[in-house]
Amino acid sequence: MPVEFLGIAATNDGSETAPRSGGAFDPEYTLRLARAHEDHGWDRVLFAYSSGSPDPATGAALLASRLDRLQILLAHRPNISYPTYAARVFASLDQLSGGRLTVHFITGGSDHEQQREGDTLTKDERYARTREYIRVVKKIWTSREPFDHEGDFYRFRDYVSDVFPVQQPRPGVSFGGSSPAAYAAGGAEADIYCLWGEPLAETAEQIESVRQAAAAAGRKEVPRIQVAFRPIIAPTEELAWEKAHRTVGAIRAARGPQRDPENTGSQRLIALAERGERFDRALWTPTAAATGGAGNSNALVGTPETVAQALLDYYDLGVDIISARGYDLLGDAIDFGRHVIPIVREEVAKRDAQLAEAAL
Repeated sequence: MPVEFLGIAATNDGSETAPRSGGAFDPEYTLRLARAHEDHGWDRVLFAYSSGSPDPATGAALLASRLDRLQILLAHRPNISYPTYAARVFASLDQLSGGRLTVHFITGGSDHEQQREGDTLTKDERYARTREYIRVVKKIWTSREPFDHEGDFYRFRDYVSDVFPVQQPRPGVSFGGSSPAAYAAGGAEADIYCLWGEPLAETAEQIESVRQAAAAAGRKEVPRIQVAFRPIIAPTEELAWEKAHRTVGAIRAARGPQRDPENTGSQRLIALAERGERFDRALWTPTAAATGGAGNSNALVGTPETVAQALLDYYDLGVDIISARGYDLLGDAIDFGRHVIPIVREEVAKRDAQLAEAAL
């Protein structure tokens, strides 16, 4: 099966290791970073979401209108808009991009972060709302006749949109999480299920949980699996580990006060870091520990060859989308694209050729 690579569509040059040099939304930098991904073998980039960050849909529109090939993964939290409105925004962006949009629906793992924008639902209520929201958006994307909706969270009458996606029957739906509620919701509704980088054994267990949830929902096809890492690469192993330790030092120096995480995914990362620093071929946990388990934060450390082989280990588990983001956003996107992506693609092509030959 083909492998895809997802990078980050940051709107400024700040990261966990360095403050940004300008404003929160720097359109010139956004385009420069996106072009670096497009020119170095990446398939798509993610516009992330947080309560105080620039509007990701605006950034997505910028890329859609200025770049020709790079696909866009747009993060969206259901608490910020009604699904009838959001579905039109997504369809309009898919039209603007010529069919290059996937939407990543975020339920929200932190009560504090959700309440910043007036969302007071409990976590279980948020998952139920997300499932309903996704179903409504899918129906709006595909229904040419007006329909009514009477749900637990949304109610409307006689609705039909006048803008539809380029992609048929609809754009892809991406979803993530590591709790039973997340597996149930994503297993039922997602085309792509997103996980944070954990050891191979734990990742295999999570993939099985997603598959079981999809089967329980009556689905014949399971979601594709995406796993996210923070690669730290250098020409030699020694230089890579020196770089890794410098990176953790910079994270610790730059970090502010940390809240105890509420979401299961971050709690898993912290628990993993407490078990040890190194797992499998190249997985390294101190970067996650230094951020308090914040988001995609476990690293893969080594030469490009070592990191590529580590990614192939995950591919062999059934992972076919690799999310990777360095700490020097622009430079690391170029280096990873030049030195890691070609190795992984070549090895995946060999595996596919062997499987095709065996099937004859």
